[in-house]
Amino acid sequence: MLYATRVEKELYTEQEAAAALEISLSRLHALLDANIFNEGTPRPASLTFRQADLVVLGFWNRSTPNPKIVRMPRRP
Repeated sequence: MLYATRVEKELYTEQEAAAALEISLSRLHALLDANIFNEGTPRPASLTFRQADLVVLGFWNRSTPNPKIVRMPRRP
């Protein structure tokens, strides 16, 4: 579990972010594709993350789909 009061690094690579979140790299990519790169913008080949990014990604990883929330459809 990540704690916001304990910042060890300024930037994390994709592999480091996945390890910090205790998820696979493919799960990290799925979270990014579902929540950020979902309007036709391709995910860059390499990304770096800050501690705040890991907090949001951790939230998305733990959240379950809610039938009361309507997601915007992907744009072609």
